[in-house]
Amino acid sequence: MTSKDARILVVDDDREFAETMAEHMVELGCSVKVAYDGHEGLNKFSSDDFDLVFTDLQMPVMDGMELLREIKALDKRSVVVVITGFGTIKSAVQAIKEGAYDYVTKPLKFEELDIVIDRALEKRTLVKQLDFFRGLTLAALISIPIWLILGIILASIIF
Repeated sequence: MTSKDARILVVDDDREFAETMAEHMVELGCSVKVAYDGHEGLNKFSSDDFDLVFTDLQMPVMDGMELLREIKALDKRSVVVVITGFGTIKSAVQAIKEGAYDYVTKPLKFEELDIVIDRALEKRTLVKQLDFFRGLTLAALISIPIWLILGIILASIIF
């Protein structure tokens, strides 16, 4: 998946920062939606399919950590990047333990943002491919006649 195909959700109560990020992502060819608090972000996530979510850590009403947990509860394979202007090692470790793909601090340079987007989208592609191949494996197993499976088991017991 390239940036041009990506559907990204940006959740940040700092409107200027969120809109600047979104504008840059649109320039990369991404389809971007912006939410200005955790509840709005969760509603948008629930009603659409996103390849990547960026969320600020400190927001009123629902903070980024709670949003991360809620998103992971809805889709454990989702790729979420936590952004904060108040980064600590403790909050970074907690975010990763909660399932964040990455943890970046503000101010964020566009070059850094591009790298994070590319790596996160690569992970999303790998997750989708893994799901696809798991489905193929299951389909192949289901489609093999039962007598063939029994024959293989019997042959392995005898020989």
